[in-house]
Amino acid sequence: MADPSNPIRPEPEALLNEAKKEGRGRLKVFLGMAPGVGKTYAMLQAGKQRRAEGKDVVIGIVETHGRKETLALIEGHEVLPRQIMRYRDRDFEEMDLAALLKRKPQIALVDELAHTNIEGSLHTKRYQDVEELLAHGIDVYTTLNIQHLESLNDVIERITQVKVRETLPDSVLQTADEIELIDLPPDELIKRLNDGKVYMGDQAHLAMRHFFTRGNLTALREMALRAAAERVDKDITDYLKTHAVAGIWPTKERLLVCISDSGNPEGLIRNAARTAERSRVPWIVLYVETGADAMLSEKTKDMIADSLSLAEKLGTEAVTIRGGTNIASDILAYARSRNVSRIMIGRSRKSVLWNFLFPSVINQLIENGPEFDITLLNAAGSKAHKRSGFLHNIKRGLSKTSLKDYVYATVCVVFAILLGTLLRLILPVPNLAMIFLMAILVTAIKKGLWPSLYAVFLAVSSYNFFFTEPRFTLFVYSHHDIITLIFFLAVAILAGNLAVRLKNQIEALQDSANRNALMHDFSRKLSGALSLDDVTATAVSMTSDAFKLKIAILMPDADNHEELSVVCSKPINITLNDIDWAAAQWAFNNDKPAGLDCDTLPAAKWLFKPLRSPNRLVGLMAIAPYERDKDAAFMSPEQRRMLYAFCDQTALAIERARLSVDIEESRLQNETERLRNALLSSISHDLRTPLASIMGSATTLSHMEESLTKEHRADLTQNILLESERLNRFVQNLLDMTKLGHGAMIPKREWCGDFREILGRSMHRLQKELKHHKVEFRLDESAVNLYIDPALIEQVIVNILENAVKYSQPDTKIIISLEKKQDVIMIKIRDQGYGIPEADREKVFDMFYRVRAGDSKVAGTGLGLAICRGIIEAHGGTIRAEAGFAGKGTVITIQLPASVAREKSFYGDDEPPPEFEKAEK
Repeated sequence: MADPSNPIRPEPEALLNEAKKEGRGRLKVFLGMAPGVGKTYAMLQAGKQRRAEGKDVVIGIVETHGRKETLALIEGHEVLPRQIMRYRDRDFEEMDLAALLKRKPQIALVDELAHTNIEGSLHTKRYQDVEELLAHGIDVYTTLNIQHLESLNDVIERITQVKVRETLPDSVLQTADEIELIDLPPDELIKRLNDGKVYMGDQAHLAMRHFFTRGNLTALREMALRAAAERVDKDITDYLKTHAVAGIWPTKERLLVCISDSGNPEGLIRNAARTAERSRVPWIVLYVETGADAMLSEKTKDMIADSLSLAEKLGTEAVTIRGGTNIASDILAYARSRNVSRIMIGRSRKSVLWNFLFPSVINQLIENGPEFDITLLNAAGSKAHKRSGFLHNIKRGLSKTSLKDYVYATVCVVFAILLGTLLRLILPVPNLAMIFLMAILVTAIKKGLWPSLYAVFLAVSSYNFFFTEPRFTLFVYSHHDIITLIFFLAVAILAGNLAVRLKNQIEALQDSANRNALMHDFSRKLSGALSLDDVTATAVSMTSDAFKLKIAILMPDADNHEELSVVCSKPINITLNDIDWAAAQWAFNNDKPAGLDCDTLPAAKWLFKPLRSPNRLVGLMAIAPYERDKDAAFMSPEQRRMLYAFCDQTALAIERARLSVDIEESRLQNETERLRNALLSSISHDLRTPLASIMGSATTLSHMEESLTKEHRADLTQNILLESERLNRFVQNLLDMTKLGHGAMIPKREWCGDFREILGRSMHRLQKELKHHKVEFRLDESAVNLYIDPALIEQVIVNILENAVKYSQPDTKIIISLEKKQDVIMIKIRDQGYGIPEADREKVFDMFYRVRAGDSKVAGTGLGLAICRGIIEAHGGTIRAEAGFAGKGTVITIQLPASVAREKSFYGDDEPPPEFEKAEK
């Protein structure tokens, strides 16, 4: 009975898996043990039934192999025309994926899921075509034989002695929504073969002698039944998890598979895949990289990389860690960190004596990891791999050295002989061996393993020939000398090997340090790039220089987010053909690499790697070699990993640049919104006041004109005029700010005969506001003639005086002064008002800014002083706010350069000063 306090809920992972299927087509696989069991027949029958139910069913491709029953079932189905592909001067028929996507039926019948497409097709494998159909919401019925599963490839070869070339990852079958097993007893299948219902003529007899033997078919049938049974078990488990059915759920095991550079790592991984699939346990493939890896051949490194790639293809996690001197300790530490319960490792091929002298990794795992289940597998290598053993390593080592290396070793030993001859007079003969040992160490550090071994035997022979009795012979008579030579040889070999290993480890550390330094430099320069253009240019330039490759970054077009365009490249002028653009578009749409050295559109000349940030896909990095060797990959696995790390950093930098732009745009939008709100608020409040006064006065005149006295009518008319001027000033301020914002505020300068005229007009415009204040003038008579725009300067005086009135108590004094100091004309307007805090004295000249202390006292648009600054700066002057006398009130100081202040009588009424003409030009 379920516990009400602990309700049973569906597992989140199961619900997520179900959610991922929304909008995606369903895949049904008709699985068989071998060709001829009736998979295609069953698929066509199922399609016929769906069609009878009203479903839209289309045959994408079906291979009948001349079978009459299959041909009969095709009748009545809509068959999509096949695509003709030209390859090696021959025409081949392939499924037309583009036409099928355009037709978009409800169900597509696609035969032979493991088929390899002709070169030039969109995808390398047909199962990739099926993946694309499913992604577009099309249900797919397909067929598959058990021998095409990648994890069973080596097992099938051992049983049938036939190498199956066309394989697909097990994950394709695991993600199928439904599997229908088409079973047929081996004897019945053999009978069908004899009757010519599977293959025709000699082909049938050849098949019966090789693949279609009763033993082979029985083994294949067992594997097919087991795969179907495991799938049924998985379906039941998924159903229980999704629907929260009560039951006991045992803790799942976790399997760690350890591979090395010896044996057959691919066979070990396939065996582990089958074990994990049967046991339904998650598994991880681990490779521990040591300093000795620098001595491995490129072929061995590629084998390790291919093994890790195979693990990922089989749907598991492939991990490489950099270990120390004790591999077993590194494996156990990683196993404990990942909560592993079982470790699988290949059996060592070392001798018993070697394992006794030097404890193997397996023995150390068993001894130091009692909490783990250790599984040993005989993952023997293939014949080709066995041939590349000791003799092959000797041959490879000799081929990597040159004659100069052995000459260098000879010179070192000769030098040791000469030095030993000189020191023989003062040192005992056994001590001279240290001189030869030094020569061996120098050779090992400088030239490597094989020249050092050559130096060992040359040094031992020379030491015996020149220094042991009898001298100048290779014979040894003394037992002591024999023992000395034996130990000298052993120590020399051991020291040489240790020196070589240390050299290789140092080189590996240097390579690692160089990679880290390169990545650090790349990250540092990317972080310093602010704009998107700088980020892409830096990423392209540094990546191209580091890997000696052609690099380009493709990003979605600003107008059409689905269309890609090249935003930056090195070299600058690159060309992408139609296949390249198709690969790029597919990589971007599916968020997977495509193009060169990939399964999708491998005929493209560029590799397109998606640039994905944590939030979204930001673009693609296009990669191509300057010169391509068709027989080799243009990047090593290590280079590919490093390049993909560069791609990840580039994606993050692009996302950062975009976020920076978005933040700036958001800031500008918020600032614009704030200014708009401030403007609307100011207009709605400050324009309403004069309008209300004008409307009130006008209404009174209109309705009560006859009853009003002449004086009252004059007062109302005067009020209308004053308030209209006030309203006009508000409107003029708005217009002036618009001109300032568009750079259209150009002063129309002329000689102002007397500055007092400007002051008079300003006070007249503000007579209503100034009637409760006393205005005092302090004018320097030598500075009253100015070459200015009188209307604009008048507007400045009016705005400043209006502010002084607003922020001052009635009956206070306002002082206006004009004076000349050297080459500067200074206009100061002092008030005795509330004053401006020091922190706000510069801000008051910004648009819509008002001192908070005054906000609650008086209203205003916050434009007056901003307009004043714009007008004064247009005249080439400055304006600032200062504290008043004894800290009371405010002083607005205007400074105009002397070039605009000259004696009128000297130049005439309309002639500008020469200095100003020169400045204007």
